[in-house]
Amino acid sequence: MVLLGLLFSTAAAFAITEHLKLTKSPVFGTLVSKRFSPTCGCAHGKARVSIKLRRADEVTVTIRGSGRKLVRTLASNQHEPRGRAVFVWDGSTDLGTRAPDGVYQPEVHLAKQHRTILLPNQIVLDTTAPKVLSASLSRGTISPDGDHIGDSIKILYRFDERAHALVYLGPRLVLRSHGSKETGSVTWYGTLDGAPLPAGHYKLYVGGVDLAGNLIRASRRKPLVVRVRYIQLSHHRIVVGRPSVRFGVGVDTDARKYDWTLAGRHGTSSRRLLLLHAPKKAGRYTLVVTEHGHSDRAALVVRAGR
Repeated sequence: MVLLGLLFSTAAAFAITEHLKLTKSPVFGTLVSKRFSPTCGCAHGKARVSIKLRRADEVTVTIRGSGRKLVRTLASNQHEPRGRAVFVWDGSTDLGTRAPDGVYQPEVHLAKQHRTILLPNQIVLDTTAPKVLSASLSRGTISPDGDHIGDSIKILYRFDERAHALVYLGPRLVLRSHGSKETGSVTWYGTLDGAPLPAGHYKLYVGGVDLAGNLIRASRRKPLVVRVRYIQLSHHRIVVGRPSVRFGVGVDTDARKYDWTLAGRHGTSSRRLLLLHAPKKAGRYTLVVTEHGHSDRAALVVRAGR
């Protein structure tokens, strides 16, 4: 008899277990915000708890903290029809204070079905902005002239958490990384609003925004100085002592070749020190060097000599 009773109990328990496995949960289609920041002033400023109900019910939705401690009641015995229901948490507690940074879970109670379900979805409340641990340039000079040589630079960065990199030219945002990583790089082509910048020195600032929407403040962004240059002569006034004398001037360019003109003569060179003969008559002339639509010029003074 005892053996039969044990067998019966075991079979009954197995049947109940199998029945529970086959019974669909009254709550499904759950969509819960993974991370948010109530202080970011952005689209991630509130957490959403979105569920589907198989049957209409009186629903209570709460936010639970460590040890399943009640933090906030989002809905209390609120009638919800069958289908999708959305509840929003702004990060505050039932006492009206802001909940501390941490990990929370939503809980759903269905009064008619006498069911309480602690959803497995975790919500991270995070109000701390990321930090830029390091930022550097692949090189300090860029030449956005469209010749595909030195037209871009890489800006390398490292954060203390996963974040989207944001690069500013002064106050203007010019780059945002596609991915959110602790370490990565973005490529800048020396442009602002789609147009190449004039030659000169510019200050870039590397900041970022984390997955909760916390933005690195301007004062905590890392500055980087980059030089935008095209073709440039080492001197813009050249004086030679007599006609026809040979002289040289440095040419700073990343182009493989460039064109030059002087006193009706012209040519092409690849040298970084351009060597030319002065005109045969004393006077003032203009030397022009050009590459890919960009030019620089120098005044050449040829003295009469003896």
